Amino acid sequence: MPFYDLRCPVCNKEFNIYASMADKAEKRISCSECGSHDLETVFKSAPAYIKSRKNSDCPSRHICGEGCRHAG
Repeated sequence: MPFYDLRCPVCNKEFNIYASMADKAEKRISCSECGSHDLETVFKSAPAYIKSRKNSDCPSRHICGEGCRHAG
């Protein structure tokens, strides 16, 4: 079962809940504040982690040369 970030458009409460996909699809999840079942999914961005590389780490360094833009 996944976690869902949800928002209630009635009372504007946002919450996170662990529920089955069927519970969400069939609107069996209710707002803990007002009891509404008309909930919206909140999409939050996840942090991106990029590993920086040195120019010498570029697999195309023989093509790029010293001005390689592939490295972080």
